[in-house]
Amino acid sequence: MAERSIMHLDLDTFFVSVERLADRRLATRPILIGGTSDRGVVASCSYEARRFGVHSGMPMKMARELCPEAIVIRGNSATYLKYSDMVTEIIREEVPIFEKSSVDEFYTDLTGMDRFFGCVKFAHELRQRVIRETGLPLSFGLSTSKTVAKVATGEAKPNSELHIARGTEQPFLAPLSVRKIPMVGEKTYQTLRNLGVRVIQTIQEMPPDMMENVLGKNGIAIWKKARGEDNAPVMPYSERKSISTERTFDRDTTDVSKLRGILLAMAENLAFQLRRGQKLTSCVTVRVRYSDFQTYTLQQRIPYTAADHLLVPRVLELFDRLYNRRLLVRLIGVRYSHLVGGGYQINLFDDTEERVRLYQAMDKIRIRYGDRAVVTAAGLHARTIGRSNPFNGDAPLLLANRRQ
Repeated sequence: MAERSIMHLDLDTFFVSVERLADRRLATRPILIGGTSDRGVVASCSYEARRFGVHSGMPMKMARELCPEAIVIRGNSATYLKYSDMVTEIIREEVPIFEKSSVDEFYTDLTGMDRFFGCVKFAHELRQRVIRETGLPLSFGLSTSKTVAKVATGEAKPNSELHIARGTEQPFLAPLSVRKIPMVGEKTYQTLRNLGVRVIQTIQEMPPDMMENVLGKNGIAIWKKARGEDNAPVMPYSERKSISTERTFDRDTTDVSKLRGILLAMAENLAFQLRRGQKLTSCVTVRVRYSDFQTYTLQQRIPYTAADHLLVPRVLELFDRLYNRRLLVRLIGVRYSHLVGGGYQINLFDDTEERVRLYQAMDKIRIRYGDRAVVTAAGLHARTIGRSNPFNGDAPLLLANRRQ
């Protein structure tokens, strides 16, 4: 069996790099991208700003205080996604299997390529092609697993490459901070720090039972990652995925309040599913089937988002345009499509720190106690909202005005 060769690629300070392509005067300047008001949040920042202690997710007011000379840019998600698509197409042309884990991160499986070309040489030339054709800085890590490749990319930055050969994974990881292990968040990091665990070597030397006692089942996963043991496959990238839900009523209804409440609950629940899956949508679709079985669908393109306060109004607006008050409604449904990876980051261009924290708190409760543990008051009486269902292709499609 061929030795695994996994490559992780990361576009360095992606949003900042795109802005610098548009305006060369921004080169070497400290840059903050995100909500421009004091209540906004930093979505991305340049290395020059990071030297002042600024980081993504920080309140913009605090970032400005730490780095008063920084240039603040609101950001343009459409432009960033255009460049992300350019890189995606280059990778698609070059490799048979790749995973797009976010707008600026990719994994590729190069296993077996050493027999024909050489994985290190191929990875280097792929990186050079992306840089040459897009003008964007790019770093990569190449190793035997996704975990080690991702950590290697982090060590290669900025704008460089690093190969960790088979048998050298543990020595490479050993001196690094435990914070470098993927899936070690702030809470887990503090727990490990309180135990005196600061570098990965300490975890490598710990019995797995001890990690399990401290962190539960995640402890075993972290222990394996610390040792470079990760068999997770590269998941083939598939575009235009969608998530949807619909509900067929036992008794046809014209109760508009009830219909809007259920649609609101659907929109919220699907938005939560997006955030949990680190996805963003750019297309909202609402479906209504009347008692005579005539089905109508209306969709609208929107800027990429996973935010309730942007998606819910759009869903209700589309329903209002579809609804014929003279007819009984048999079924309603909502779909989000044209999904991309990217988590919640792009929403930070518009959101305040309070709103980001609210979503994080609500999602944490939902993950622990169930999807419907936290709902908007208007959706309280929607006791059930149905489950994901594919939309049939036989419905008349009414296209809303596109807004980019």
